[in-house]
Amino acid sequence: MKNTFGSAITLTLFGESHGPYIGAVLDGLAPGMEINLEYINEKLRKRRPSGKISTKRVEPDELIIASGEFNGYTTGTPLTLLIVNTNTRSGDYSSLLSKPRPSHADYTANCKYHGFQDYRGGGHFSGRVTVALVAAGAVLSYALSKKGIRVGTHIKKLGGITDREITEGDIDALSALDFPVLDCDKAAAMRERIEAVASDGDSIGGVLESIVTGVPCGVGEPWFDSVESQLSHILFSVPAVKGVEFGLGFGFADAMGSSANDPFVTDGEQVYTKTNNNGGINGGITNGMPIIFRTAIKPTPSIYKKQKTVDLSEMQNTELLIEGRHDPAIIHRAAAVIDAVAAIAVADLLAVRFGTDYLGK
Repeated sequence: MKNTFGSAITLTLFGESHGPYIGAVLDGLAPGMEINLEYINEKLRKRRPSGKISTKRVEPDELIIASGEFNGYTTGTPLTLLIVNTNTRSGDYSSLLSKPRPSHADYTANCKYHGFQDYRGGGHFSGRVTVALVAAGAVLSYALSKKGIRVGTHIKKLGGITDREITEGDIDALSALDFPVLDCDKAAAMRERIEAVASDGDSIGGVLESIVTGVPCGVGEPWFDSVESQLSHILFSVPAVKGVEFGLGFGFADAMGSSANDPFVTDGEQVYTKTNNNGGINGGITNGMPIIFRTAIKPTPSIYKKQKTVDLSEMQNTELLIEGRHDPAIIHRAAAVIDAVAAIAVADLLAVRFGTDYLGK
C-alpha cells in the first residue's frame, strides 16, 4: 500500500480501526519545533464525536509520542505518533468479509488484498484512521502558526442551508467552536437537519470551506507540483471527500474574464489583489493572498436502512442491514481533518521552497 505523502516533509500513515493503535510518522521535520500537547489534544477533541449528531463510538484518543521528541521539542529524527484504540466492537462487522457495504471500501479492499485485509470497522480504510492525520497535522499547524500561517474550516453548506463566506478574521472564532458554522442561526438549523436525518436512519453530506492565511508568495511549482495539485492530493486522501475546488472554482465556468480576473494593487510596500477569485494561487504558485478552497463531503455510507449488496461467498444478490455505531453526518468532525491535512501539505510546500529548517525554532 502507498501510505506516504510529501516530498521534504513526509507523512506515513498506519493502523486499522479495530487494531491496537492508529499512528503516523513525520519525517523531515526541523529540529527544535515545539510539541504543544495541549494544542494537539484540542485538535483531537474537535475531531472526536459528541452528542446525537455523531457516532456513539467515543475514544479518549490517548496520544503516545514514541520517537523524535525530547524535552518538548522535535529532535529532527522521525516523529512517531501513536493513538490507542480502546472502544471497539468487532462483532458488529463479522459479515462484512462476504457482504460488502455499499459505497464503502469493503469490496475494493477485498479485490486488492485477496481477503487478507482487516475488515473490522473498515480496517485501514476507516475514518478512525484520520485521528492520526489530525495529530500529525496539529504538530505542523502549531509550527506554522509561529510563522504567522493559520488554517480554518467551516461548514459552508448542509441540507440546503448555507453559512456565510469565510474571511481571514474568522479563524479565531472557528477555533472556539465545536460545531464550525459562523452564523449561529444557520448552525442551529444544520444541527436540526442532521438530527432529523439521524432519526430516519439515514445520513447527510455537505460542503466545507477552508482558508489558509499568511503563506508567502512564491510557494509551489508550475504543472505537477502546483499548490492546487499538492493540496488536492492530500484532500482526496481523506475518506468521504469527493470534490475539491479553489477560489471561485466551478463558478469560473459561468463567469467572464472581466469579472473573474483578480486585479493587482499595491499600498506602496506590498502587492495584493482586489478580489480573490483564484483562491490565492496563480500558475500553481501562491500570490500572497489567502488560499481558499472547498471540499465536498459525501453522506456517511453506513446507514440504518436495508441496502442491496452481493454475498461474495455464494455470488448471489442479497440485502444488508448494517449494525454498529455510525455518524449520521461526519462533516462537522471532518473540518478538523481538513485543517490537519492542509497544514501537512502547506508545511511540505514551504519546506521544499525554503528548506526543512524553515519551521524550526
